[in-house]
This record gives sequence, structure tokens and C-alpha cells, in this order.
Amino acid sequence: MKLPRDLSGEDLIKALSRLDYEMTRQTGSHIRLTTQRNGEHHITVPAHDPIKIGTLNAIFRGINEHTGLSRDELIKILFF
Repeated sequence: MKLPRDLSGEDLIKALSRLDYEMTRQTGSHIRLTTQRNGEHHITVPAHDPIKIGTLNAIFRGINEHTGLSRDELIKILFF
């Protein structure tokens, strides 16, 4: 599946709440999210609109490594 091309940081943060990610801090336009699911994991999401596709890929890669879900499974969970 393809990643959404017009995804804002705010929309991504809302979608990631489905995986129990919560905002822990913000520095400028970068928001740190943390989850306790499968052990503690942190990711940083830029509050940009839209998020660049390379940045979005890097965020998804980190989540994939932590959760063990494939990229397609992760997209289905977050956006459908």
C-alpha cells in the first residue's frame, strides 16, 4: 500500500494514538510521542503540513521495527 501523500503532523499524531502513542513533549515544531506497548518507544513527528514522504517513511520504519508489524499492516491499522 502507498503512504498518504498529504498527511499533516496533526493527522499522523491522531492516527498513532491507535497504537497507544501519546504526546510527551514538544520542542518548536517537533512533537515527541511515546508508547508503552511492547516496551517503551519514542518517535518524533514534525508538526508540518504536509510531512515529507521521506520523513514519513523514516517514522514508519521506526514503528515497524518496534511493533514487528509490516508496513502494509501498519497503514491498515492507522488509516482504515
